[in-house]
Amino acid sequence: MFKACLAQGGLLKRMLEAIKELVSDANFDCSETGIALQAMDNSHVALVSLLLKAEAFDPYICARGFSLGVNLNSLNKILRCAGNDDTITLQAEDESADSLTLVFDSPNQERISEYELKLMDIDQENLHIPDTDYDAKVHMSSAEFQRITRDLSTVSEAVTISVTKEGIRFVASGEVGSGSITLKKGSSVDSNISTTIELSQPVSLDFSLKYLANFAKAAPLSDVVSLSISENLPLLVEYEMESVGFIRYYLAPKINEE
Repeated sequence: MFKACLAQGGLLKRMLEAIKELVSDANFDCSETGIALQAMDNSHVALVSLLLKAEAFDPYICARGFSLGVNLNSLNKILRCAGNDDTITLQAEDESADSLTLVFDSPNQERISEYELKLMDIDQENLHIPDTDYDAKVHMSSAEFQRITRDLSTVSEAVTISVTKEGIRFVASGEVGSGSITLKKGSSVDSNISTTIELSQPVSLDFSLKYLANFAKAAPLSDVVSLSISENLPLLVEYEMESVGFIRYYLAPKINEE
């Protein structure tokens, strides 16, 4: 028997919105510690990893580990039927279940909706992601990161991200034109989130703005986003949700062909 009841139903809805355009089908790996997902996009350029801790649910019942194969677009459509303040309960009979039951309870418990989503058999192997010491790690406002990726997407499909001890700079140049945005270390722009930088050496790499703009859709999940960058390694974009879990994106740098 698997049962997970999330009082903050809107949280699950926002998490699905943040990954559904990158990944179509994925396994939700359920265990005693919580619900995890790891999947690559079809181009094998980006990887998304998320975790909802068992502590985020009340109750959370999972006797042994198993996977729920889900079409994320279908799940997202069903979740749209839930109000942001609804309690969402996920239920499956056991690891051999062929459907996932979703129950939405309104705050006053005067409206209860129940849906069943057919499960899929997805052959997917999780990758081991080693702990890495990055050349640069930047903490900044997630709203500002979303704004930067959106604005620079108007002039280019790629962006160069450069980090020095002075700050982080985003430079985009394309057929339409060019643009650059710099955030100085310690700046807070129009929010209460200060830009902080941990640096062992300066770094500069090129990335796809299309993917970064997709990652930025997770901004409603956390006020702060962390960007971890090293030469010849994927960029790590991370949103931490205190006591709830995290969502992490990994993006391979673009290779300049000369």
